[in-house]
Amino acid sequence: MLLAKPNLISCNFPTLNSRTSLHPHNPKLTRVSLSPPIPSPSPSRCCFKVPLHAKTNSNAPFPASRKMGLLHVCHTSKKETDIETTQGRDWTTSILLFFLWAALMYYVFFLSPDQTPTRDLYFLKKLLNLKGDDGFRMNEVLVSMWYIMGLRPLAYSMLLLPTGRSSESKIPVWPFLILSCFGGVYALLPYFVLWKPPAPPVEETQLKTWPLNFLESKVTAVISLAAGIGLITYAGLSGDDVWKEFYQYFRESKFIHIMTIDFTLLSTLAPFWVYNDMTTRKWFDKGSRLLPVSLIPFLGPGLYLLLRPSLSTMAISQTPVEPE
Repeated sequence: MLLAKPNLISCNFPTLNSRTSLHPHNPKLTRVSLSPPIPSPSPSRCCFKVPLHAKTNSNAPFPASRKMGLLHVCHTSKKETDIETTQGRDWTTSILLFFLWAALMYYVFFLSPDQTPTRDLYFLKKLLNLKGDDGFRMNEVLVSMWYIMGLRPLAYSMLLLPTGRSSESKIPVWPFLILSCFGGVYALLPYFVLWKPPAPPVEETQLKTWPLNFLESKVTAVISLAAGIGLITYAGLSGDDVWKEFYQYFRESKFIHIMTIDFTLLSTLAPFWVYNDMTTRKWFDKGSRLLPVSLIPFLGPGLYLLLRPSLSTMAISQTPVEPE
């Protein structure tokens, strides 16, 4: 077969399989990156750009087409369904996170202070509005932390969906986010152990459906950040006596002790997920200044969620490319 000036787009394998079939109208074909090929031990693909008006003989392995335009011809050394990454996973981080989670659970159940179980139950009922006004004034710092912890699952959902999803381990993130409404970081850490990037591609149509349309909305980000500012201001304006009382509660109460650790760990882990979301959206060059800000509990990640670009304008959307 005579090919009129075939243009090599990318090729990083030693030989071509002559039995590979040609599918000129396969909707799964995507544009091939022009970046230099990276050698890999796994099977790879070679693509040519062939003018369709070129003359070919009848015995050629590829039938001739008289339609004008360009045809992407791709060969693989194995079937596409058999191509998988064979590189081993580095389990170091996962193992460390697992031991952190196991140590936390052991501390929560066996070592944390539990001097006031009756008072803990009373506080919980008051915070859930299950008790009416009995004249007792709840600690302002405790109230602020309680409601901020209620906003945490929303903030983490906005960071983990969709850019924090796991494609390699195929573990869905939404069950852990739902459990975090009740268990906080103690429910999220098992997902962090199993998480394996990169996140799967996002279709443009998915961004217009629940829950991504809600989580990507700037209105959601504004309301969440405004609520966080109000709650932190309410706690910050409390007097020294209120903070000393809260510290005393922390030393005696299992409920408040565990919640404070939960708040601290979620604040500590948030900058990593901000960084992950930022790099996935290819906004690191412009948004890197927000990384130090994300260290501020709740407000830092909240500000990032408000300023980050929308997924609809980013290149992470990978819809199939029609053949030219």
